[in-house]
Amino acid sequence: MNSNSNIKTVLIADDDEDILALVDRALSESGYEVLLARDGAAALATVRERSPALALLDISMPALDGYEVTSTLKGDPATKDTIVILFTARSEASDVEKGYDYIMKPFTLKTLQSRVAAALGHATETPQS
Repeated sequence: MNSNSNIKTVLIADDDEDILALVDRALSESGYEVLLARDGAAALATVRERSPALALLDISMPALDGYEVTSTLKGDPATKDTIVILFTARSEASDVEKGYDYIMKPFTLKTLQSRVAAALGHATETPQS
């Protein structure tokens, strides 16, 4: 858990530097502590080391994809409670039917901020006072 329970930690994992920078800025400005990973293996290591409340994972990443990271997290008692939202440009029914929570690319920053806040239980407010 975070030392300051008022600040939620969010991991962003994407191999696209532009997406990382954009999401990092948007969530930092919303008051979250943001951690970055550029591939699935780094995302998994970061979750195990830092225990973020939420992981935003791109589906298509090197080393491990978003599905593999999610499956590993959910199968480990130490990380099973990590909230996961996947970034995807895919809209095939088979992906949606897997039961994962998605943010479709392209997305607006307002949508991103609202979805993260809702997932973390702050549906009507951001972490800022």
